[in-house]
Amino acid sequence: MNAQTEQVDDIRLVALPTAINVADMFVRFSLGEWRLTSMRDEAAQTARRLVAAAVEVAEHGIPGFLLVRLRLTGTYLVVEVEGDRVAMPPELANARAGLVDLTAGGHLAWCELALPSGMNASAVPLPRREPRRSPAAERLGDEPEVDPEVIQRILYGLGGSVPHRPE
Repeated sequence: MNAQTEQVDDIRLVALPTAINVADMFVRFSLGEWRLTSMRDEAAQTARRLVAAAVEVAEHGIPGFLLVRLRLTGTYLVVEVEGDRVAMPPELANARAGLVDLTAGGHLAWCELALPSGMNASAVPLPRREPRRSPAAERLGDEPEVDPEVIQRILYGLGGSVPHRPE
C-alpha cells in the first residue's frame, strides 16, 4: 500500500447486516463527490464484500463498530474496513488486498482498485459545495429584519445571562 494519501472519506457503522447497504451508498456518494463515477460499481461491490465479511465474523450479541474508509493514494483507490473483527472475503483472494493486525488493537481489511488509466490521486478534484439556502428560506425571499431587542429578550427568557434593563 502507498502511504501518501491525497484524499480520504470514512463512515462508522455498526457491524450489522444493514451496514452492507449503507457502505454501498457511502461509496457511491463519495465517488460521485470525487468525480470518479466510472469506479462506483466496482468500488461499491468491493466495499460490500469487505463489510459483509466483517459482519459475518462479528459477535452477534455485541456486534461492535466498523470504520469504512476510502483513500485516494498514488494510482489507487483503497477501500478499507477496520474493526475488532474483520475478515478477508474469498472473492478478493486474487486482488491487491490484505488483512492487517493493528498495533492499537483490531484489524484492517483493505483492497486497492486501480484508478482510471492516466489518472493519479493528486489529479482527483476536491468536492465543491455551493452555499445555498433551504427551500423554505427561498420561498421567504430576502433575509427578514431581526430586532436586536427581541433577540435579547428571547435570550433572557431562555435563561441567558443578559441583564434586564429597567424601563
